[in-house]
Amino acid sequence: MAFQMSTLSARIRLITSGGPLSRSRGDFSNDSVGFSVKLRNIFSATQPKRQVHSLFRTGIAERVDNFSTATVLKSFKGQNYGRACREKSGTVYRIAIGAFGVTTAVACLHASAQVAMAEAHLNLDSVKSNWNKVKETLLSMGLEDRRKHYRSSFLALKDIPVWNQERGAAAVKPHFPRNEALDNKISLFSGDITKLEVDGIVNAANKTLLGGGGVDGAIHRTAGPLLKCECAELDGCDTGQAKITGGYGLPAKYVIHTVGPIVMGAVGEEERSRLRECYWNSLDCATSEGLRSVAFPCISTGVYGYPPEQAVDVALKTVREYLNDHDHSLDRVIFCVFLPSDYELYKNNLPYYFPGDVPVKSKL
Repeated sequence: MAFQMSTLSARIRLITSGGPLSRSRGDFSNDSVGFSVKLRNIFSATQPKRQVHSLFRTGIAERVDNFSTATVLKSFKGQNYGRACREKSGTVYRIAIGAFGVTTAVACLHASAQVAMAEAHLNLDSVKSNWNKVKETLLSMGLEDRRKHYRSSFLALKDIPVWNQERGAAAVKPHFPRNEALDNKISLFSGDITKLEVDGIVNAANKTLLGGGGVDGAIHRTAGPLLKCECAELDGCDTGQAKITGGYGLPAKYVIHTVGPIVMGAVGEEERSRLRECYWNSLDCATSEGLRSVAFPCISTGVYGYPPEQAVDVALKTVREYLNDHDHSLDRVIFCVFLPSDYELYKNNLPYYFPGDVPVKSKL
């Protein structure tokens, strides 16, 4: 197969380098016809027709078949090839187009064979797999094909409701004015972040990036061992910074790893600044990679000791400030919470940062 494709490519290069098909219209000979017939024979030997049709869904195979039979035989019918070429003034053009079709077909065949081979050997459960190739293959797949490799159930983005302003407790006075461009960009979701089919989920990681407890452990378990293999190449992550990897067995395409601050005692300006960096740098990492939807867990509020009632303000304020400057770069930001108490905190504080057009009422 590889030899035949190589031979075909070499013959096609002959076209562009002054071979028989590059001659003027009145200069065709038996060699020209022989080349065309050989071209058809090579392609026929490479794949049975029914296999070619299944590989080239775009119809390239049909154009190649038409070129190698109808065009050539019709253009060179009879003994006087020179007269046939004069009578068919468009023959050279049609042959050039046909040759281009063959070139495209060869490229598509090669790419299809590579993808099919990669999919056949795709193993998300073995550390012996090449994580870089697996990641590349998964990202090149269409949605339906990629879903076959999820290691959990999933919830599609369209099924994650946009946060409704009327759900939260109305604020006495919003901290930000209403921005209509952001009305459909925020979601509050209670559940498992590893099931969200979005472009990227944020992982509340530790500095090693090699997995841990809580949401960090859940993400690594669902993604599979190749996530840890890629993370091992990143040389850790400092507090407040963010680094991106593939999602592997997760419904999310990417995982953005960020390390939150550890709080021992009262929250100081240093801890607030580092937590803000976690949210800002994660969003910046997402937009830099072209991600359109991002889901955040509650960063640092678990064993890292950041009080949830203070962390929620940092999270909402940072996201609002980022979206003020980058509202065209993101379609959805999801605050994914797990505890009922965290859900209430976000529900009650969202109106301060993302007010709607309903007049705000006092809590009193």
